[in-house]
Amino acid sequence: MRPYSQRRPGRDSLGPAQLPVLALLLVGFAMVAYPLFWIMMSSLKTSDEISLSMWSLPRVPQWRNYANAWKFGISGYFVNSLVVTLTTIAGVIALASLCAYGLSRFRTRWTRSALVFVMGGMMLNPQVCLIPLYGLLTRLGIRNGYLAMIIPYIAFRLPLNTLLIRSFFLAIPKEIEESAIIDGCTSFQAYGRIFMPMSRPILFTSAILIAYYAWNEFLFAIIFIDSNKYRTIPAGLMSFRDALQVDWGPLIAGMAISALPLILFFIAAQKQFIRGMTAGSVKG
Repeated sequence: MRPYSQRRPGRDSLGPAQLPVLALLLVGFAMVAYPLFWIMMSSLKTSDEISLSMWSLPRVPQWRNYANAWKFGISGYFVNSLVVTLTTIAGVIALASLCAYGLSRFRTRWTRSALVFVMGGMMLNPQVCLIPLYGLLTRLGIRNGYLAMIIPYIAFRLPLNTLLIRSFFLAIPKEIEESAIIDGCTSFQAYGRIFMPMSRPILFTSAILIAYYAWNEFLFAIIFIDSNKYRTIPAGLMSFRDALQVDWGPLIAGMAISALPLILFFIAAQKQFIRGMTAGSVKG
C-alpha cells in the first residue's frame, strides 16, 4: 500500500483543477437555496418586518402565520393540488409505460410512424391549444372540475415520458422477456411482472417531472376552473392574496407550504431520479 503522500489524487482529494467546478457548484447551490431560505424566514415575520427589514432574520418567529394560512383556505388548495398531481402521475405513468413497451418491443410497419407521432406531441405548445381545449371541455361538461386539469395535464406530459420510459425499456435485455414468454407469460404479464419492477428508477424520474409540472401549472388551472372549490395552489394563491390584502406573513407561509411537498418528494427520490436520468441513455 502506498504512503498517503504518494497516492494519486482521486475522488476523495480536491486538486486545483476541481476548484473552478466546486466554485460553480457553490454558486449554483446559493442561487437555488437562498430564495428558499428567504421564503422560510419571511414566512415567520410580521408584515411590518417584511416591509421594513426584508433581509433580516425574524425577531420573534411568527408560527401562527402557517396556522392562519391553513385556516384561510390554503388547506383546500393543498388537497386539490394533491388530488390532481397524484392522479396525473398515475395516469401518465400507466399510459406512457404501456406506449413505451409497445414502441420498444413490437416491430411493425406502424411502429416508426407511431414514434414520430409521439415525438410530434412534444412540439405542441399548451398555450396554442388553450381556446380549443376550453371549448372542448365546455361541450363535454367537465370544465370547472378536476378532470378539466387532469386530462390536459396527462395529454401534455405523455409524449416526453413515453420517450423516457421507452429509452429505459430498450436497455432491458430481450433474453429476460423471452425467458418469461417461454415460461408461459403473455406480453402483458411480462410488462407488469418484469419491465415495471425493473424500471423503478425511470418511473421515479417521470413521477418527479410530472409532479413538478402538475403541482405548479397555472394557466389551465386559472382559466378552466372558476370555483374556489377546485382551485389548486398556484391559482388559489391569487385569491388567497386578495383575501389577505396586505398581510404578507400568512401569504408567504402559504407559498412555503406549496413548495414543501415537491422539495421533500425530490429529496426522498433523488437517488432514483439520478439513476433514471442516466440509465438507458446509450440506447434510443
